[in-house]
Amino acid sequence: MLRPNRMTPMSAALDTPIALRARALWPRLRTTLVVASVLFLFFSLGWEASHAVLALRIYGAALLALTAFTLFERWPRRLPRWLARWALQVLMVAAVFPPTMAFFYAQSTPPGDPPFYRVEKRIEGFFGLTMMGMLVAPWVATAAVLRQRDARILQAERARGAAERQALDARLRLLQGQVQPHFLFNTLANVQALVDVGSPQAAPVLAALVAYLRAAVPRLDGEPTRIGQELDMARAYLQLMQLRMPDRLQFSVEAEPGTERLHCPPMTLLTLVENAVRHGIDPSLRGGRIDVSVRLAAGRCTARVSDTGVGLQSGSQGLGTGLQSLRERLRLAWGDTAELRLSEVQPQGVAVEVEFPEQR
Repeated sequence: MLRPNRMTPMSAALDTPIALRARALWPRLRTTLVVASVLFLFFSLGWEASHAVLALRIYGAALLALTAFTLFERWPRRLPRWLARWALQVLMVAAVFPPTMAFFYAQSTPPGDPPFYRVEKRIEGFFGLTMMGMLVAPWVATAAVLRQRDARILQAERARGAAERQALDARLRLLQGQVQPHFLFNTLANVQALVDVGSPQAAPVLAALVAYLRAAVPRLDGEPTRIGQELDMARAYLQLMQLRMPDRLQFSVEAEPGTERLHCPPMTLLTLVENAVRHGIDPSLRGGRIDVSVRLAAGRCTARVSDTGVGLQSGSQGLGTGLQSLRERLRLAWGDTAELRLSEVQPQGVAVEVEFPEQR
């Protein structure tokens, strides 16, 4: 099934300038006919002459007023500075009724009868229809102008919002591009170090890296990912790191059922896990443990990565560009509704929590 907002070849073919103008004219025509029908019912209650003639006068004048409103919406192209376009439209809508009603009354006068302005009942009907039209039509025209203004404002806001989203997407992709080489180069540097010292772990680590890249590289395109994919990449990364330092790293990865389908910015969990390895486990002589958990409560998802490494060091200005980049990506994706919290773990270690709205 096609989405309603997706343009099909048939709808694209129908979106010609004439078709677009016709669709824009239909709401005006509908409103004009509704107002004219109300006026017709009002005057028909005490109307003694032909109701067909009354309908012709009212509907004919209403359609001519609509024509004037549409015509002066674009013509003339330039107006004096002291004359607003909307004022010209409203003025011309009101000006349509006296000559139009005079024409209809003159045409409906039987041959040989005196002019309508010399017959008391006919001149009363003329003034009644004319004054009512001149009273109601400008209000309807003013309401239409206000609706047009609101529609233009809404359209401008949507265009501005689309431009802002494009700028945010570009910035988000730039930040993600900074994360991807950061992780890959660090991992390759670790493999190179093992090869340089002739470690027997070099081959298994390299094989694990290849397996990880096969799973991770197709997802590094900046498109929205799900928590389940993030968990798989984090688990693969920790397995890779455990091969590099088997005696110094233990880990666990768990998530509440249902959280795997939630959306999150790419490499969210991986950034937290890599941060825990680099700044918590690696600097520690005895290593430590990393626990990854994902919880869902009250419509908000919380991803937590804690380690028992060296903890926060005195005089530290932060934990590197990884968390700073992640904080910025979260802000771009969710604004003020996302949080990144950093806390100490007793007796030693650091916990980083990322909380963001549930989005499936």
